[in-house]
Amino acid sequence: MSLQSSSAEETLRQVYDDLAHRREIRTDPAQIPVVEALDDLLTRLRGRRISKDGGLFGRILRRRSSPDLVKGLYVYGGVGRGKTMLMDLFFSLAPGKKKKRFHFNDFMMMVHDRIAAHRLDRKEGRTREDDPIPPVARVLAQEAQLLCFDEFTVTDIADAMVLSRLFSALFENGVVLVATSNVAPDNLYTNGLNRQLFVPFIAVLKAHAEILNLDSQTDYRLEKVGQLPVYTYPLGEETRSRMRQAWEALCEGASQPEDIIVKGRKVHVPCACGRSARFDFVDVCLKALGARDYLAIAARFDTVMIENIPVLDDAARNESKRFILLIDTLYDHHARVFVSAAAPVTSLYSGRTGVEAFEFHRTVSRLIEMQGEDWLKQWQIVHGMAEGVD
Repeated sequence: MSLQSSSAEETLRQVYDDLAHRREIRTDPAQIPVVEALDDLLTRLRGRRISKDGGLFGRILRRRSSPDLVKGLYVYGGVGRGKTMLMDLFFSLAPGKKKKRFHFNDFMMMVHDRIAAHRLDRKEGRTREDDPIPPVARVLAQEAQLLCFDEFTVTDIADAMVLSRLFSALFENGVVLVATSNVAPDNLYTNGLNRQLFVPFIAVLKAHAEILNLDSQTDYRLEKVGQLPVYTYPLGEETRSRMRQAWEALCEGASQPEDIIVKGRKVHVPCACGRSARFDFVDVCLKALGARDYLAIAARFDTVMIENIPVLDDAARNESKRFILLIDTLYDHHARVFVSAAAPVTSLYSGRTGVEAFEFHRTVSRLIEMQGEDWLKQWQIVHGMAEGVD
């Protein structure tokens, strides 16, 4: 999807209709209420920016209004309904430079780092504020008056414990929130440890953001995924091109690196976008990763791309063990796996000794099964249609 340059007053609906006219997207009636809500928010944000400009008129408006009158938006719905695409359009049109877009987990990691830095400053006498939340919120508000979040979900108790106070402080500082999620606000952090301490955040969220359900019956992601080659060989420019095209089809928004924290360690994901991850074989099988790391990857992503897999043999036993374990883990989590390899799956292992030669037969069988239409249909049920999947 290509976004053309837009004028300062262009509406999201105009851009949406133009993309539909160019057949880059398909008009979906279920998306229109979200488009209209985002357009309404754009109008209010543009009005607030004008009211902050210089001159007598701007000063009068500032006295009559406050930043917290701009209510944000929280859009939830199943995987592949177009939430990320709509967020792309909205963010490209949102006014001003003080706007930031994060994957929610990345944002919370940054918040915890800043809280820790404040506590160190307090310990060493560089600040007198005991409570780190207000100063952290003030600085965040100075950096961005519009915060946009992809994949808003709460699974970590450390996040859950600070969200209510953090966002209350952000809203008090005039920050506007726009978020997409697979989970309705009332279902956030369901069954989480000490959830009663998290519940106040739900009321804060509802008070400062309109809640909309994008209830489309069409899974656009599934449509795209179903047309993609799952296992591509041999390695070369044609295969690289096909994998690039597959990634572009999988990735609705901008991709970026991401770190998953596993027992205090960082598992680096070179390229992540929503629930999709892209690795080179070197990233996941030559590094010293183990079962916990692969479990964390499978829990975070439902679609995983692994590129440049060589023919494995007796000289690559450690790499073979990791690859076998990785495929087993992704299989158990019913992930969608895209592979580029040096040889057909039945010729991917040439070793003749050791337990790997025996175990790789299971890997071959699973890779073949994961290419089938039945696997894709089951993937849709597990990751696309299940209630509350995040």
